[in-house]
Amino acid sequence: MTVFNPFRIAGDVVHMLSVVLLLWKIRRQKRCSGISLKTQILYAIVFTTRYLDIFTNFWSMYNTFLKVVFLSTSYYTIYLIYRKYKATYDKDHDTFQILYVIAPAAALALVFTDEYALMETLWTFSIILESVAILPQVFLLQKTREVENLTAHYIVALGAYRSLYLLNWVYRYFTEPNYRAWFVWIFGMLQTALYCDFFYYYIVSQWQRKQLVLP
Repeated sequence: MTVFNPFRIAGDVVHMLSVVLLLWKIRRQKRCSGISLKTQILYAIVFTTRYLDIFTNFWSMYNTFLKVVFLSTSYYTIYLIYRKYKATYDKDHDTFQILYVIAPAAALALVFTDEYALMETLWTFSIILESVAILPQVFLLQKTREVENLTAHYIVALGAYRSLYLLNWVYRYFTEPNYRAWFVWIFGMLQTALYCDFFYYYIVSQWQRKQLVLP
């Protein structure tokens, strides 16, 4: 049964906000410089493997709506970067080898899955892969150093979504008997940790009212 609480709903809203910010940046500026195509490909893989059950299981209209939004926008973003605004794609800096995270995630999924059923294994794989999907984007920005405001807002919104989900898990731990999800918690904390450094420099840049420049 899907359990709703304020932290989960807030997390979902902020997650959708991150998508809006990303698409707004690309469509408004008519370019995709500073955005990692490889991170977007990883997110498309995450959502595809996690939401294949959209065709077989119905939990709620809310749940189905989110699945459709994240699936459709992930592939639309790839289209914008790879086709419509390909000339502005920063291919020279987007060099992270995504096979280095896909292969380990697949191997770990076979270790951590609760049962060796296709849908369960794919769901486990998606949780692991999502925890590191932001890495190509981080590597790209470390090379370029200067981060546009909309790009920075997008990344912070992604990190905030995951942080709110951590609070969601804490809330469920204290309000739901027998709720334990160690596997999800571990990889969720890993994912959140990857944003901490960026959060710091973002806050400093906003406080000083300067453009975000990574060291």
